[in-house]
Amino acid sequence: MDFNSSSPYPEGVISFLDTDLYKLTMQCAVLKYYKDVPVTYSFTNRTPEKKLSRKAFHWLEEQIRKLGNISLSAEEHQYLKTHCPYLTPAYLEFLQEFRLRPRDQVALKFSPIGDNTGAETDIGDVDIKISGTWADTILYEIPLLALTSEAYFKFMDPDWTYDGQEDKAFEKGIRLLEAGCVFSEFGTRRRRDYHTQALVFRGLTKASKEAEKRGFTGKLSGTSNVHLAMRFDIPPVGTVAHEWFMGTAAITGDYTVSTEEALCRWVGCFGEGVLGIALTDTFGTPEFLKAFSKPIRHLGEPTPQSHRKPSMADSFISAISALKNTPKADKTYADVFTGVRQDSGDPKNFVKLMRKFYDEQGIQDKKVIVFSDSLNIERCLEYKQVSEDAGFQPTFGVGTFFTNDFIHTKTGTKSTPLNIVIKLSSAAGRPAIKISDNIGKNTGDKETVEEVKRQLGYVEKVWEEGDESARWGREDDIAGK
Repeated sequence: MDFNSSSPYPEGVISFLDTDLYKLTMQCAVLKYYKDVPVTYSFTNRTPEKKLSRKAFHWLEEQIRKLGNISLSAEEHQYLKTHCPYLTPAYLEFLQEFRLRPRDQVALKFSPIGDNTGAETDIGDVDIKISGTWADTILYEIPLLALTSEAYFKFMDPDWTYDGQEDKAFEKGIRLLEAGCVFSEFGTRRRRDYHTQALVFRGLTKASKEAEKRGFTGKLSGTSNVHLAMRFDIPPVGTVAHEWFMGTAAITGDYTVSTEEALCRWVGCFGEGVLGIALTDTFGTPEFLKAFSKPIRHLGEPTPQSHRKPSMADSFISAISALKNTPKADKTYADVFTGVRQDSGDPKNFVKLMRKFYDEQGIQDKKVIVFSDSLNIERCLEYKQVSEDAGFQPTFGVGTFFTNDFIHTKTGTKSTPLNIVIKLSSAAGRPAIKISDNIGKNTGDKETVEEVKRQLGYVEKVWEEGDESARWGREDDIAGK
């Protein structure tokens, strides 16, 4: 399924697989445990100076409407069945018949700034709200974010070209691979458009092949974008997002037990050691570790695992095979999960915290830390050294740095990405929130956020490099500086 770099892929989103893997794995778990729970989602623009014109808004509106035309193809179904055997037969059957209903489930609003002339050139803010059952609406997040970014760079900041994107990705890949980094591409949600992401991933795969020839020790473990993984005939990578913990907490209504409940049901859906990278920061890493250290609570038999084509990631994600060689009574979640993902706060402090935790738990297996918060090459190399010194296997999920790294053709200044998110805002009629390890990433109803912080004894953290308004530079920065 090759493509010609001079013939861009059709605009917008045209496949359910054009999303991050963890949206499918979470939809699978939601279908099993929380299928009919009513939920809502809200949109936040952390770069509010970046607005849309009415013309851009109308394009976005039309692209979202077209999502209702998507269905799973026979080829896509077979790919998921072959490469993602952890997705249950019941889920794959559900997905074959699944349709989005944006007219009923998505509410879009354009609010002009200044005079509302009704002209296509009016500039304004966009608000997006999603509502429906959790199983029916969980797939909206990634396409809507990708489409919003595409709208902005199609209409508001069009002074860029695709020229050099594949080569730039190749060069970045070579630097990471030569340094021995294991990394994957995580850039769907804030990409410039699909074609950019495809060019980037082709550049990365070329770098991977070149690195093998040169004997570099690094590895490209894949992409979180399932559609691109299918095009390049590799398994996709990814596990779980904050949404799973946020929704479970809102449904249970008890934040002191909700994290363990979320871990329990994840293992109950997929089995021990499967999709085993745990995201720690939804309600702060210290609170997560309390649940992570508990013995596994079984709800039933784990899903049987079928044969699948090996992934590069299998070479370092091996916690469950190690456990089979070292039997342990009352295994904890920390025992059976391959490792953890760091997504907010100070990464170096996180490494120290996790080393202390595993040592106190008596866990000697070499665990994985996946770093995924606003990475670039320098940060990957720094965190790699810190992690290896502490006895971890570091891996990196690199997103926006790969898929939205452009300069203005006229001035040579950075064309900076939007920092936009869509988060679960309620489940079962209760607010859904996220606290994280950095105050800049607090999300959701403010009163609930403060109440949960008090309830959990949360200690506020501010990371000096965690400015969410300028994660990837500013418009007046000179490229390369």
